[in-house]
Amino acid sequence: MILYLHGFRSSPRSFKARLIAERLQALGRGAEYHCPQLPASPHDAIALASRIASRFAPGEVALIGSSLGGYYATWLAEQLGCRAVLLNPAVKPPRDLEKHVGITTAYHSDQPFEFRREYIAELQALAVTRITQPERYFLIAATGDEVLDWREMVAHYPGAPQRVIDGSDHGLSDFGSYLDDVLAFC
Repeated sequence: MILYLHGFRSSPRSFKARLIAERLQALGRGAEYHCPQLPASPHDAIALASRIASRFAPGEVALIGSSLGGYYATWLAEQLGCRAVLLNPAVKPPRDLEKHVGITTAYHSDQPFEFRREYIAELQALAVTRITQPERYFLIAATGDEVLDWREMVAHYPGAPQRVIDGSDHGLSDFGSYLDDVLAFC
């Protein structure tokens, strides 16, 4: 089972989430893919992801996390002992999301989205200062990421298989070029 965790203000309708779903469907494995809409609360997002993952043995679960979803996937992979692919993952979201406290909208809807001040503490509670088994992680980081620093990503996952893309962007608009490697790792 592959569990995809989307990024901040994103959704299961994101480009990468849809591309993965379409590829797995074409391979006849669509039922093995889960991509829930994550709540704004990091505590609630992790609780939801944990409930889904707990229905499977750790060896049957692989995580794919994009941006903030990569932060969540790292914490969950450490808890479950499963594999995780990290796509331009946030490594310091308590710092990076402080400026987003307030009400905004999600990228794929007009629904109000509130990121509360207390969510910063919830993010801090999920911090993984050092990964324990680098071979369980596969990092894809773009030097052209306009939101997060790829150097922080590389430093946070020492010893893990890594693909640093020269250029690209935060959303990995060229993700289709890396999809087969992502699924092979999962």
